[in-house]
Amino acid sequence: MQIATPYLMFLGDVPDRLAAKTAYGIVDWRPEWCIGQMRLPGCAADLGIPDLTLPEALAKGCRTLVIGVVNAGGVLPDHWVQEIVAALKAGLDVASGLHVRLGSVPAIAEAAEANDRTLHDVRHTSETFATGKGTRRPGKRLLTVGTDCSVGKKYTVLALEKGMRARGLDADFRATGQTGVFISGRGAAIDAVAADFISGAVEWIAPAAAPNHWDLIEGQGSLFHPSFAGVSLGLLHGAQADAVIVCHEPTRTTMRGVQHALPSIREVVDLTVQLGRLTNPDIRATGIAVNTQALDEAEARRLLAELEAEHGLPATDPVRFGVDGLVDRLVAEFPDVPQT
Repeated sequence: MQIATPYLMFLGDVPDRLAAKTAYGIVDWRPEWCIGQMRLPGCAADLGIPDLTLPEALAKGCRTLVIGVVNAGGVLPDHWVQEIVAALKAGLDVASGLHVRLGSVPAIAEAAEANDRTLHDVRHTSETFATGKGTRRPGKRLLTVGTDCSVGKKYTVLALEKGMRARGLDADFRATGQTGVFISGRGAAIDAVAADFISGAVEWIAPAAAPNHWDLIEGQGSLFHPSFAGVSLGLLHGAQADAVIVCHEPTRTTMRGVQHALPSIREVVDLTVQLGRLTNPDIRATGIAVNTQALDEAEARRLLAELEAEHGLPATDPVRFGVDGLVDRLVAEFPDVPQT
């Protein structure tokens, strides 16, 4: 799909920053596309870009209203419908990463048709996927896995793509969620794929490649999360990961949206390697990525040093401190993949 830029980011009245993580991700990695934000009363998220009305957004050249939110079940709140209809009537296309299809809401479908506007459902694809086969394929693949959902798996692989390319490595980000698709313009939202085809969809996203090529695959959920473990397992098997990086948010005690305790990094490493060996017997953990946003710099550096000593793996906050250590470990673990 070709989504017209620039964007007006719609946040609705989300209760916190994490609920708007799609919007934050697009702003962080494609700031030049994001002209302004549109928020309803009570919204607790702020992208740090101008608040615009629809006329102001159109005057500044916005072409698409992006619904930049995530919520349990990917539902579209009823009280947002009138705002989306108003945007369509004003002359904007609308793009959404929610599970519900925009065109399934009669008022939205009617407004789009009447005003000759386009609706983009980024979470859905017209691609037909095969079931996963688990047959080894050439190329190298890295997958981010997590102690929870929303801990930085996407940001880690995006930062790695930038860092690895700077070192002369052949590396591409592979999106498996709606935000990643918005950012990269390709991929598929794995959590919207029927369960039987999840691993096959990942094989399609990261197909056979040159022996020295790295596909950096965005992880989803967590093998320990009771809501999303099925998606995480299918993704792990389809990725046939050579390397995994464990992503973690250190201030949480329970997993997001449920009462289950957060697993340890060691538990995530051990279970990921055990289950990943089904499709790649050589899978290994090569690093730890920690979202240290809630810590001051001294606390963050102390925690990262402790994790490195405990696990024998490089640990960093990829956004705050860079990915040099993670890339160094990959080069050391896979010397057959040359740098140019």
